[in-house]
Amino acid sequence: MSKLTNLKGRINYISSHARQENLYAVYETTDRKFWKELAKCNQEEFLKSGTEGKCIEARELIIALPESFVDYQSDMLLKLFIEHFKQNYGTECIAALHHNKRKTNYHIHLIFSERNLLTEPIEKIATRNMFYDENGKHVRTKKEILDERGQLRKGCKIIPKGEVYERNLFTIKDTKFKSENFLEEVKRSYTNLINIYVKDDKERLQVFDKGGVYLPMKKIGKNNPKAKQMIADNEIRKKWNLTVDRALISRVPETQIMKIKQTEISVKARESVKQFGKQPQLFAAIILLAIAVLEILITQIFKLTYQQADRGNVKVEPMKEISLEETIPEKPKKTPLAAKYPRLSEIYIKLENQNYAIYQREQQLSGLEQELVNVKGIFKGKERKELQGQIDQLKPQIENMKRYLSSIVQEHGYKTVKEFLAEYSKAKAENDAYKKAVVDWEKKYVTKAEPDGIKAKLEYHKQQIRKRENSRQRTYRHSADRGAR
Repeated sequence: MSKLTNLKGRINYISSHARQENLYAVYETTDRKFWKELAKCNQEEFLKSGTEGKCIEARELIIALPESFVDYQSDMLLKLFIEHFKQNYGTECIAALHHNKRKTNYHIHLIFSERNLLTEPIEKIATRNMFYDENGKHVRTKKEILDERGQLRKGCKIIPKGEVYERNLFTIKDTKFKSENFLEEVKRSYTNLINIYVKDDKERLQVFDKGGVYLPMKKIGKNNPKAKQMIADNEIRKKWNLTVDRALISRVPETQIMKIKQTEISVKARESVKQFGKQPQLFAAIILLAIAVLEILITQIFKLTYQQADRGNVKVEPMKEISLEETIPEKPKKTPLAAKYPRLSEIYIKLENQNYAIYQREQQLSGLEQELVNVKGIFKGKERKELQGQIDQLKPQIENMKRYLSSIVQEHGYKTVKEFLAEYSKAKAENDAYKKAVVDWEKKYVTKAEPDGIKAKLEYHKQQIRKRENSRQRTYRHSADRGAR
């Protein structure tokens, strides 16, 4: 979302075929005169307020769409999205549906008003002559707007008694559009709308959870002067997110990851900005330190997991006899999620194997770095060079292996490792519950001494059902015969 200081120019830019190579549709909820009056109203209010800076005449949202949406009729698609916004927020909009030059970014520009049109304009009538200086500010006396010769200064004006000196067409600005929650709310609303119309589940979207364990990527616009700095910043953020994936797979509790993120990144970043201002290199150092803390935790868990694996004995309870007359309920069935567990388990094993492989490489790297530190002396140059070469080869290997973690889950339709692990945990719980229910059912209804006992019981119940059916049929035939007589 961005603030617009030149509303007329922006509307002209997004809706002009002459200025847009790939403009598919334009949709307006009101006429163009509305936007002209809105800009005028905002400028007047801005002057009156005496605020420094630039006047915000309207706001603009840019909504990215899945590329498959090009198959939908463009004017109807645009109308759907804009009316969705107007219905939710009750404000006027003007929008355009675009593609970039390479046709890789299908998107909507949605301009909306922060004010609504009043049902009836509010007019204020001058009870005496009103005097205004060059800045449009009301002054008390006529002398204040005259020059040395007693002439009205350029830009000043006088509104005679009985005439309208102020005419309001709009309400005040709605403060909800400035709130921090507004953009998040719109994102979720449009994400839900997009997910209704996607044809492939792989295109389904989700809103980034700012309160979650991952760090968001910064969007780098066209011709951004800070692009190089932002790319470097995003690389550091990716490293944190990759380490979070490893931590989750390594069974580090999410609460613990959040605690590290809060104390090592959020708190320290705020303190850094207060003390030194916005310094990207300091923020990068803060994240790298947080990554180191998280990696230490992962290593500790690996040592516990792989060096001290628990082995327990399963206690088998004797099966109980039941009487033939007892009703046998249906054998427990798997829930849809429990049925997915074997496939999810295979993905999870892939993640664990990859995670362990990363751990082994990191241990190898740590050993080489320690060996390099210990290799000293003027005659050890060749050995140091060989060790450095091995280290330089290992580092990019480890980074690529970390990136592959998210690829494993993404190729199965999951956006993040966290999303996959959440479903995996639920599936495992439901599968464990199913297995326990089956064991309990077999203990109760299948005897250990008589493997075929269940068949006998089922046959008994089938016979009882057949007897009841035969009895009903005889009763029905008897009644039919009496009716015939």
